[in-house]
Amino acid sequence: MRQYQHPDRDNISLTGVLYAFSDPTRLQIVKMLSEKPEITCSEFCLEISKSTQSHHFKVLRETGIMYTRLEGTQHYNSLRRQDLDARFPSLLDAVLNGIT
Repeated sequence: MRQYQHPDRDNISLTGVLYAFSDPTRLQIVKMLSEKPEITCSEFCLEISKSTQSHHFKVLRETGIMYTRLEGTQHYNSLRRQDLDARFPSLLDAVLNGIT
């Protein structure tokens, strides 16, 4: 079974996080993740192709914003709030407060 790579907390970079936050679709995903502890890929109601959605998930995972765990055929996604708050205090809250 495929396993995803997630950066350690100390390897989450500000430039990577800011890059991930620069896309409106990724901001929408982050907002949805902030509202529930875990969301399966099928629960995201995004009006984009599956491959584009996968790309955005990959960016969010590789920059350390999102964590994906596999259970059977399901992919459960969660926001890495504790890690982000530890690395960049108040950044996530500022971004979430700015999303309309």
